Amino acid sequence: MSNHSTFMTLHSSRRRFLVQGASVAAAVAAVPALVHAQGRPVLKAGDQKGGLRALLEAAGGLEGLGYDIQWSEFPAAAPLAEALNAAAVDSGPIGDAPLIFALAAGTRVKAIGANRSDSYGTAVLVRPDSPLKTAADLKGRSIATNRGSIGHYVTLKAITSAGLKPEDVNIRFLAPADAKLALTQGSVDAWATWEPYTALAEVSKHARVLVSGRGLLPGLSYLAATDGAIAAKRPVLQDFLQRVVKAQLWSYRNVDAYSAALARIIGIPPEAAKLQFERRQQKWVAIDAQVIADQQGTADFYRRVGLIKQPLDVKGTFDTGFGVAG
Repeated sequence: MSNHSTFMTLHSSRRRFLVQGASVAAAVAAVPALVHAQGRPVLKAGDQKGGLRALLEAAGGLEGLGYDIQWSEFPAAAPLAEALNAAAVDSGPIGDAPLIFALAAGTRVKAIGANRSDSYGTAVLVRPDSPLKTAADLKGRSIATNRGSIGHYVTLKAITSAGLKPEDVNIRFLAPADAKLALTQGSVDAWATWEPYTALAEVSKHARVLVSGRGLLPGLSYLAATDGAIAAKRPVLQDFLQRVVKAQLWSYRNVDAYSAALARIIGIPPEAAKLQFERRQQKWVAIDAQVIADQQGTADFYRRVGLIKQPLDVKGTFDTGFGVAG
């Protein structure tokens, strides 16, 4: 299979979710509810490719559940956030920037777990033969990314850190598969994305990193849950989060085994799976004052560049009652 085919396969099962607004939530809500004669609770878990489900399956973290999980997979955080907004899913992994957009739009969710990682793989990519060398070279250029994604965030951070303004570049909002194709075909100058897409593009020699998120982004992502799910399924969410934390610890004790499993589960080359996994160095952390301060900084930045219209106080968007003991 060619590198392009591998990349497209990574997305083919998810493209039906690449629709706007309520139609995303409707697509998820249309999945028949699971009926259990024993009356077991059901956690409606949203996910992204290579995310929590892959981690839990590889680590054996789904054994002995006292509830059932109804998984829904999304190609990016924005449609997952839409599904959370419609209560079509109870919870899901979401980056710091997409969470800001969701909260600014009035989505009734809270972050119940926080994860820090190295931000290198959240990056602005260019073709290997591109003449662009620095973020300043992006002036007047076109950049593809998802609206409201961490790719959008790293784009704005990169250009403003180089003294440019958002209007100095042409941002084209495309889904990952379309953005990658646009870059390789030359219809855009750059593509801002995240892992595992960055590692896959590097390993396949389709792109190189122009600007990484290291030093620009706090490297935060979250497990978010709807207010309704927190109220009705708190013990289930607590158990699920603890399983994720333990699975993450297992993965770093078993790098080769997990990388191989991840490559098989999400359909990418083993070297790409291992590269993105090892350099992310993810760690679940307590929601402390630093986490909240970093998230407030992201909200304030989005306000300054005009992507959200009103100031947002993030303190009320966290539920600190969920522990992350490994």
